[in-house]
Amino acid sequence: MSDGDDFNARITAEFRANHGKVGGPFEGAPMVLLHTRGARTGIERVNPLMYMADGDRYLVFASKGGADTHPAWYLNLLAHPDIDIEIGDETIPVHAEELKDAERDEKYAEQASRYPGFADYQKKTSRVIPVMALSRR
Repeated sequence: MSDGDDFNARITAEFRANHGKVGGPFEGAPMVLLHTRGARTGIERVNPLMYMADGDRYLVFASKGGADTHPAWYLNLLAHPDIDIEIGDETIPVHAEELKDAERDEKYAEQASRYPGFADYQKKTSRVIPVMALSRR
């Protein structure tokens, strides 16, 4: 298990033990557990992420800490957009769709104003950080 996998496993366990609440760097932030299937392997993966509520949608941001490559969960969503998420104690079936152009820019700017680390992530990379909208199915 890589360090990232171990970190995700600890956050996931804390999330489930505390009805969707975690401490540490994510204390007080809205968190979701994103269940994806590997784009190539089909293996289920669970990633804890911050999200932003947007009406009936949940927005997640493929920042990967400002890395120049996309996170694997984003590529998995592109391959398999019908997934489940956990919010608090609820599991919700959703469909993922990537936001584009002005809508993407507006929602990313809103998240960066709430959590300035997201502005820093965008400054670190030349790629446009994708924003995925998760809507109930």
